[in-house]
Amino acid sequence: MYVTVEDLIAEWKKEAVLTQKVLDGLTDKALLQQVYPEGRMLGRIAWHFVANIPDYLTEFGVSVAKVSNPNELPSAKEIAETFNEISSHVVTALQEQWTDDSLKQIQNAFGRMESNATIFMGLIKHIVHHRGQVTVLMRQAGLPIPAVYGPSKEGWAQLGVTTPPL
Repeated sequence: MYVTVEDLIAEWKKEAVLTQKVLDGLTDKALLQQVYPEGRMLGRIAWHFVANIPDYLTEFGVSVAKVSNPNELPSAKEIAETFNEISSHVVTALQEQWTDDSLKQIQNAFGRMESNATIFMGLIKHIVHHRGQVTVLMRQAGLPIPAVYGPSKEGWAQLGVTTPPL
């Protein structure tokens, strides 16, 4: 759990770098990859978690500029650029608007009383959840997958490993 705002920012930055690597690997064609025929497209999933960050934070007391046209799917490049911009603004907003005591404050989050630290951890988990969905759809779309918490298939191949360890 986050005890200081700097702890939270350090985790945010670490996860943002990993998410940025994934988003930077998207192509406009791959944005059309669907989960299943009636399911959401990769682009919708990626844009959902990117465009949702300012709304989520604003709801819980951290003001971050909202995304213009959140219902309009932008290009792959714009999704990646928007995430980069937002993730940087999140760091600044947290440094300016929250103190270590802010993390301990309790408020209603989706029907549960939770600390701001827990609420923010929920945002990171939301992004990680969707980042995982995006990587699966990237694989289905034929795109290389960047290493996230360890080597991807491509990373293992670069290491000379044809059958990754279990």
